[in-house]
Amino acid sequence: MKKTILILLALLIAGGAIAQEKKAKKEKTYNEKGEIIKKGWNFGPLPVVGFDADLGFQYGVTCDIFNYGDGSRYPRYDYKFNVEASRYTKGSGVFRFYSDMPYVVKNTKLFFDVTYFYAKKYEFFGFNGFEASTFDPYSALEKSGYHFINRNQFRFVGSMQRPFFNVPNLNWTAGFAYYNTSINRINMEGYEDQVTLYENYMNSDIIKDEEAHGGNTTQIRLGLVYDSRDHNSDPTRGIYAEGTLVGTPDIIDSKGYGNLSFTFLWRQYVPIYKDKLTFAYRLGTQNRLAGNTPWYMINNLNTMFFQKMYTEGLGGSVTLRGVNRNGVLGEGFAFGNVELRWRIVNFKFINQNWIVALNPFFDAGIVTQKFREDELIESGYYSGEKDGLHMSAGTGLKLIMNRNLVVSVDLGRALDNRDGQKLKTFIGFNYVF
Repeated sequence: MKKTILILLALLIAGGAIAQEKKAKKEKTYNEKGEIIKKGWNFGPLPVVGFDADLGFQYGVTCDIFNYGDGSRYPRYDYKFNVEASRYTKGSGVFRFYSDMPYVVKNTKLFFDVTYFYAKKYEFFGFNGFEASTFDPYSALEKSGYHFINRNQFRFVGSMQRPFFNVPNLNWTAGFAYYNTSINRINMEGYEDQVTLYENYMNSDIIKDEEAHGGNTTQIRLGLVYDSRDHNSDPTRGIYAEGTLVGTPDIIDSKGYGNLSFTFLWRQYVPIYKDKLTFAYRLGTQNRLAGNTPWYMINNLNTMFFQKMYTEGLGGSVTLRGVNRNGVLGEGFAFGNVELRWRIVNFKFINQNWIVALNPFFDAGIVTQKFREDELIESGYYSGEKDGLHMSAGTGLKLIMNRNLVVSVDLGRALDNRDGQKLKTFIGFNYVF
């Protein structure tokens, strides 16, 4: 099976390299690093071949469309579009279009994301980390649906960024987001007679009737971004800091779930040896400041611009790699990621610039603001333990083309068996930050 994965991954990379640039032969130009300067349009239709320990094998199609203009900004692109339709073998799928346009409008970065997710087996481990009882009464069965729900979600996010009073690297941001979330108990063959944790939470009034099956969420976002990175997709130096205030008026469902929250992210990339070795870390926190949040939105990380397709945590492939996806749910949370990024070798192949990189990592997170703790204790679904630090560690391998297309393999393991008992593998695109 591992050989099959590697063969498919090699086909993905080779196909992408050939598709990225089918042009007539021209005289090549190089920058001071000896890289071929890319110009104009680069198309990259690719088969989607991936693996996520929580979701299964991924298959489908995607296409990256880059425009580098006259090449004067390379490796930065003028704008990028992406479309994807893919499915995971454990019953999840995604249809997505997004665009990142940093130079189409003068002094304005524009970002749009339109995505539909569907998941027949979406993980739910309860609230407040270690405080939630993880006992599964069906664990002795060949398969158990106790910790799964059926969830579908439509997401639209539009964001813009402009300079803040001409202060170097400082920008103000504004955005709008809309989510439609639909939730039910797991509905798959073999799980018909199993009671789920989701149903137990509903019966105990931890999850309220009016929010049990999802709803509509509208967000208005305002913030500040400081960005001194030398590159977006594969930075070797600089700082990216984002503070976002998110207002969620309850204007559609009118069920009393309007709220105000604040998200802060800090990423720093410290060069240790030229551009070959970089120490990178990310710190993040999100907390509710006022109002009430429905249970199905407490795992959403409210960021202006996405590095990865999924923006949910804590746990899974984008926050705590190796910890169960959605394994650390609270109304407020904090997390950190530390990586050592070693660019092992640079080479040119099929008229493209390539880098092979290794990135050992350590991830940690904790619930900082409990969600319905009193109801959890009264219900009997309380473990009797206070939440603590959830940690994981592992390593990743990256294959980077033109500093923008990053094929990623991460292997992570939770350091506490309550967070997951297996080494998990994630194959996809991009660094997590």
